[in-house]
Amino acid sequence: MANEQLKQDIIEYAHSIGIDKIGFTSANPFAEMKARLELQQESGYQSGFEKGTIAERTEPKLHLEDAESIIAIAIAYPSRMKDKPKNKRGKRRGNFCRASWGMDYHIVLNERLEQLSAYIAARVPGFRWRSMVDTGELSDRAVAERAGIGFSGKNCFIITPEFGSYVYLGEMITNIPFPSDQPVDDSCGDCTICLDSCPTGALVAPGRLNAQQCIAFVTQTKGFMPDDYREKIGNQLYGFDTCQLVCPKNKHIDTHLHPELEPDPDLVKPELLPLLSLSNRQFKEKFGRMAGSWRGKNPIQRNAIIALAHYKEEEAVDELIRLMNEDPRPVIRGTAAWAIGKIGRADSYEAIRIAKSKETDPDVLIEMEKGLAFELQ
Repeated sequence: MANEQLKQDIIEYAHSIGIDKIGFTSANPFAEMKARLELQQESGYQSGFEKGTIAERTEPKLHLEDAESIIAIAIAYPSRMKDKPKNKRGKRRGNFCRASWGMDYHIVLNERLEQLSAYIAARVPGFRWRSMVDTGELSDRAVAERAGIGFSGKNCFIITPEFGSYVYLGEMITNIPFPSDQPVDDSCGDCTICLDSCPTGALVAPGRLNAQQCIAFVTQTKGFMPDDYREKIGNQLYGFDTCQLVCPKNKHIDTHLHPELEPDPDLVKPELLPLLSLSNRQFKEKFGRMAGSWRGKNPIQRNAIIALAHYKEEEAVDELIRLMNEDPRPVIRGTAAWAIGKIGRADSYEAIRIAKSKETDPDVLIEMEKGLAFELQ
């Protein structure tokens, strides 16, 4: 069959450079995905982080005019860490989701795709390609599903037989007509554990997510967090893992194949209080190579304040009062005021009242009222 030997050589090379799974599919439009995206858009379920129009997200030839096939890749990442730091009073810690452990996966997968494209270019004159990882227009999940990397689970993750859903995905559109691989059979069966465990009901149906309600999305927003989510995020600083952790397909899955993806315990479970005083430069120096840093320090610091309130961490109140009085960002001032009230240290409500008498931002004043309301509970 045409290009079968080249395909096998590419598979062998891919494994040699640390690509754990590789699959091939045609560059035909993703008609089923297009219908799903149209329904998502009509329902208002999109996150707003999506790139491109629906056509751009489902028609590979809009990105490479002479596209013939797509190579999908997957790299497995760990689900457990060694030497997990203790979360104790006075030194409460937050949590970055597993997809933000180790080096930013965008960097890791793009490097592998660059190596792969260089290998093919050296073999095939006139080779043309376009690679994407997460932030590209194509749906990584749709490509991986059609290329046989895994099946699309009810939790909206690609689930592989070998690594569960703990895989990063990327793809390369090419002008080479490779033989296509067969999709993997869906084996979720009647299981609905992920839907039942979703704390916000964001998984509105099997394989269908309302991103606006997803805690992973909410942790990345930049404004005031809606009240309904403040209790539900707990100590999450970035992302959310429950819909993966409860999945039976992930039971006992813990893959450690890539040193650059190993978590630094103090980075992925950092102390909350020191986070609040980091400058932009300090934040970038400490967290900049993690995927969870892409939105900057503001959402992380807001979430850290909410986490301190979750723990009712009285040792944090003095720092929160400072932020309420001095921070130039309304979201931080207001969230701090709410958290001070939530923690409920006896002398702290007067601090809110004093700050309130000087505050002019209407949104911050609303949060101060919320903080003071805890005094009456």
